[in-house]
Amino acid sequence: MTSSQPKYEYVDSAKLPTRWGDFRIHGFVELNGQEHVALSYGEWTEDDIVPIRIHSECLTGDALFSTRCDCGFQLEKALQNIVEHGSGVLLYLRQEGRGIGLLNKIRAYHLQDSGMDTVEANEHLGFDADLRSYDICKLMLDTLNVRRVELMTNNPRKTDALTRLGVDVVARKPIDHGITKDNKGYLKTKTEKLGHAFDPHLLK
Repeated sequence: MTSSQPKYEYVDSAKLPTRWGDFRIHGFVELNGQEHVALSYGEWTEDDIVPIRIHSECLTGDALFSTRCDCGFQLEKALQNIVEHGSGVLLYLRQEGRGIGLLNKIRAYHLQDSGMDTVEANEHLGFDADLRSYDICKLMLDTLNVRRVELMTNNPRKTDALTRLGVDVVARKPIDHGITKDNKGYLKTKTEKLGHAFDPHLLK
């Protein structure tokens, strides 16, 4: 393999009807075999500002309805916002547990059950607090002819990552999060240790 070879490839796309509306799903794969998808809705030109959400996979929150995080809430809200706007893209990245994987996330949950916060648990297992990469996002957006974006996120690292990749982040829009008795501590840790932009008054 030479350094000029692409690290990622676009695979194919298809219709994806959902309870929010009719999306298209687009498949991408890294050379290491890791698979990611993008969901697109509506149409735009390369000059339009397109609402997007970068969402990292969370099996427990997205599919199993866990309330110990805000992932499932944010996924649903992002899809709803895109449909209400009339167009937009959701990039769904397969990097569970901020990059440590599903089983390690369960190990981290066990440590959190014993009193650690989410950052302490990851670090106790020998990982950085956040191992996620957003490099593939540029290819995904280029493939979908998205040049200028309004990014739905509370995480400034995502804004910085897209800007470094050459994506024109015109605005950042906070994404609503479902606050429960089970995830208040998690959200407080994300605010205090990971720099997420939550209203601290909501977490009291």
